[in-house]
Amino acid sequence: MQGYNVVMIYSRDMGRLLMCKRSKNPYQGLSNLVGGKIEFGEAGMDAAYRELFEETGISKEDVILHHLMDFTYYFQACYVEVYVGKLERDVPVYGDENELYWSDLNQDFFDMSLYAGEGNIGHMIEQVNMSKNIIFTD
Repeated sequence: MQGYNVVMIYSRDMGRLLMCKRSKNPYQGLSNLVGGKIEFGEAGMDAAYRELFEETGISKEDVILHHLMDFTYYFQACYVEVYVGKLERDVPVYGDENELYWSDLNQDFFDMSLYAGEGNIGHMIEQVNMSKNIIFTD
């Protein structure tokens, strides 16, 4: 079963979420979270930090990631690990795989005509909202 990850990065004030505009299929042209493939034998957290750095330039020194949840898709023989973090300091983001941007949180993240993942992004944001006082204790 192939593993993937998505990484939810919030701004320091929790007012914005880092998103990307998908440049290829699946979900070409839709907004998505950053992430990628977990390599064989790689720990999930290590893969999340690696993908985050490769796609955005954000490093372990910039954010502490927390393992939020997992999705298992048995018929597609894959699973997705979901990580969340809040920037420790303002850092420039850059990447050449997809266009990166900061989204305010007053969006309908369940709108499948705009966002990838069949509503999963909205679900993940709601889970963070329900648990942010536990996740981000600073």
